[in-house]
Amino acid sequence: MLACENAGQKRARGWTLLYRFDNYLIDTDRRELRCGNQLVSVEPQVFDILSYLILNRERVVSRDDLIETVWAGRIVSDSALTTRINAARSAIGDNGQDQHLIKTLLRKGFRFVGTVSEHVVENAAAAAQAGIRPALALPDRPSIAVLPFPNMSGDPDQDYFADGMTEEIITALSRCAWLFVIARNSSFTYKGKAMDVRQVGRELGVRYVLEGSVRRGGNRLRFAGRLIDASSGAQIWADRFEGDMSSVFELQDRFTENVVAAIEPKLQMAEIERLKQKPAASLDAYDLLLRAQQLEYEFSEESLASALGCLKQALAIDPNYAPAMALAAFCYAGGSIQGWSQNATTDASEGIRLISRALERGKDDSNVLWMAAYATRRLAKDVERARELAHRALVLNANSAIAMAVAGWMEAELGNSARALELLRRAQRLSPRDPRGWFFASGMALAHVAAGEFEDAAVCARMAVDQNPRSTIALRFLAGSLARLGQNDKAATALGDMLKIEPGLTLATLHSRLVGINERVWSTVAEGLRLAGLPD
Repeated sequence: MLACENAGQKRARGWTLLYRFDNYLIDTDRRELRCGNQLVSVEPQVFDILSYLILNRERVVSRDDLIETVWAGRIVSDSALTTRINAARSAIGDNGQDQHLIKTLLRKGFRFVGTVSEHVVENAAAAAQAGIRPALALPDRPSIAVLPFPNMSGDPDQDYFADGMTEEIITALSRCAWLFVIARNSSFTYKGKAMDVRQVGRELGVRYVLEGSVRRGGNRLRFAGRLIDASSGAQIWADRFEGDMSSVFELQDRFTENVVAAIEPKLQMAEIERLKQKPAASLDAYDLLLRAQQLEYEFSEESLASALGCLKQALAIDPNYAPAMALAAFCYAGGSIQGWSQNATTDASEGIRLISRALERGKDDSNVLWMAAYATRRLAKDVERARELAHRALVLNANSAIAMAVAGWMEAELGNSARALELLRRAQRLSPRDPRGWFFASGMALAHVAAGEFEDAAVCARMAVDQNPRSTIALRFLAGSLARLGQNDKAATALGDMLKIEPGLTLATLHSRLVGINERVWSTVAEGLRLAGLPD
C-alpha cells in the first residue's frame, strides 16, 4: 500500500521520508543533510532548493518553479538563483563543471540526476530494523573492503578456494600500513548477497571496494577482479588471472600476489587524483604526502624541490609522521644521485637525520623501510644496511613491487646479478604499469652491466630512458653499454643527453657518490663510461 502513496500521504500517516544518494542522506522533515555521519551545514534556501530538486527528480525543474516554491514568487535575480544553485552543488560535493548530481539544461532549468533511494521509516528504531544503517565516516587514510568472491563454477566443493582467496587478499592488503582494510568477519557478512558497492562503502565506511569471482573450467581456474570507487561506483582497475589446478594452494598464492601488487599502485594513483579536487587551503598532512608523492613521480629538479616543500608542511602539521620523513629522505637521495642538490653535504645530513627518525616511528611500515633503504644507500653510502632494510620491507609486505625493486638494486650494487635480476623481473611482472617502472628497468640495466651482458643492459637502459628521459642513472648505463658494444655514435649521444642534465660530471665525482659499490661492478661501469667519453 505504501508504495502507491505519494510523499504527502506518507507523511500524513506519520512516517518519515529519507532520501539517500552517493554518501549523503537528506531528511526533509528534520531539514537535515548528512554526509556519512557528519551533519552538513546549509542555508535554508539552499536546503529548500536541494529538497525540491530531489523530490521532483523525474522532471526538469524550471527557474520559475524554484522561485515560486523557494521564494514564494518574489522577484529574484538570475545571479541570486545561480549563487544558491552553486551552494547546493557545493554542499553535496558537486560543481558546475562536472554536474554529476545537479544538471543545468540550457534555457530549460535544472534536474537532479543522481541515483536516489527512498526510505520510509516511522522513527530511528524503525530505520534500524529496516536495515537503513547510517553511513560511517571515512578513515583518515585510504580504506578498502574486499567482498567475498563468489564461486561461479557450479561446484560447491570449490567454495573453500574462493573463500580462502578472499581471506588471503584481505591479509595481504592488511600488510600495507598505509591502507585501512576492513576485517574478514565484516566483509563476509555480504557473502551471497547482491550488493551495490556504494551501499557497501557507506555501511563499512570505506572509499574503495574490491570484488571478484572464481570460476573453474576443467583443470583451469580463472579469477576475475575489479577495484571500484565506492563513492561514485567508477571502476578503477579490472583484470583476470588463470592457472592450472594441479597445485591449488600455490595457485591461490599466485593469484593473491598478482591482485595485491596490481591494485596497490592503482589505489595510490586514485588517491592522488582525488586530491586534485581538494582546495589547497584544506590540505592535511596525508594530503600533502600524496601531493609530494605525485611530484616525486614527475622526477625533475623542480618537482623534487616542490615535493620537499610539501613534506616540510606535512611535518609542520604532524612532526612524527614517519611516511613524510621517509619520502623526504627519498627525495634528497634522488636529488643527490642526479646531481641536483644545491648543498649536497647539508642535504645528506638532513636526509640521514630523517631516516633515523622515520625508522624509529615507522619500523613496521614497509613503505617507510624501502624508502629508508634507498636513502641510506645514496646518502649514508651504506649498501649493506640498505640491503637489510629493503629485505625487511619485503618481509612486511612480500607483494610490494617497489620494495622488491629497491632490494634488487642493492643486490646489483653488491655484484649479485642473478639475485638482482630475479627480484627486479618479479617486481616488473607484479607491477607492469608502475609509475616508477623506469627505476625497475635501470636496476636491471645495472645487473646486466655487472654480469657483462651489455646488449641486455642497453635494452633495459633504453626502456628506462624512454619512460624517464631525465634519469641520469639510466643514461649512464645506456651510454656505457652502447660504448662496450662499439656503437660509439649512439653512446656519445646518450652521454651528451646525460651531461645536459648534469654538466661537468666526471668519473671521480660519480665514484665518490657510489662509495660501497662492489669494486668489480664499479670497474665495469666506469670502463664503459670512459669509452663513451666521460672524463676521469
